[in-house]
Amino acid sequence: MSKIEKALNRAHAERGNLPTLSSVPGTGGARPTGTALVVDRNSPSASPETIAKMAVGESRLLSAADLAQRGVIHQERASDPAVQVFRELRTKIVQRSQGQNSVILVCGVSRGSGSSFVAQNLGAAFAFDPGKTTLLIDCNLKSPNMHKMTGAPVLGLTDYLENPDLDLAKIIRPVGIARFRVITVGQRRDIPTESFTSAKMKDLIDSVRQRFRERYIILDGPPMSDIADVRILSDLCDFVLVVARYGRVTGARIEHCLNTVSEKKLLGVVFNDEPSIPWFH
Repeated sequence: MSKIEKALNRAHAERGNLPTLSSVPGTGGARPTGTALVVDRNSPSASPETIAKMAVGESRLLSAADLAQRGVIHQERASDPAVQVFRELRTKIVQRSQGQNSVILVCGVSRGSGSSFVAQNLGAAFAFDPGKTTLLIDCNLKSPNMHKMTGAPVLGLTDYLENPDLDLAKIIRPVGIARFRVITVGQRRDIPTESFTSAKMKDLIDSVRQRFRERYIILDGPPMSDIADVRILSDLCDFVLVVARYGRVTGARIEHCLNTVSEKKLLGVVFNDEPSIPWFH
């Protein structure tokens, strides 16, 4: 049985499997269908010191309507299938990591797979939990998206990697969601992707992970066609989540992408735009 068949069959056979997503008209994102809510009841207690420090820098929080316009889920809409499915995905990751914070790379099989949508909403789902925080880092140098969450061009990852005097705190930005922060790509786009292999990049990941034990770090990565970049980033991560748009790529292409990811790190595949009739039974 191929690696993709194993991954897909396991996803349909296990309780708490990875969700399937279908399109949301007008948002450029996706929403899930037919997925049961699984509530995470094993989240660690909040760290009063770190959560309190984070709250000091909180910007004006966006309403559910504001977030809906941006294609981001909101915990007040608990009955929304999108909220349910991302909570379920969050729970699967917490269980897989045994309650420890982790670094998760989200990348699409190809461009336009919807991986940025999945990354930002998975981050929002972690931030729903008052005992968890999210840091989303945009690592897609060629086609960044996370600057849209800040509302204006700001200093970000590339500026930090190229400027030894730039303090890390200067590139971590609030986005109007409690306990959610983002690092955008930044103003410089011409740096070599080999910068991801630098000691400074590794130190950045280690620093933001160790400083807050309740923080989950999500890397919004490039498409897997940029295989060199994906391999570099996957080395920095605990887990890799692959996003595929149904009907846009072949099973063979998905299998090829999965074969580039370590079995120990592969969380599974999120299928975007799947029709109501299941692909696998």
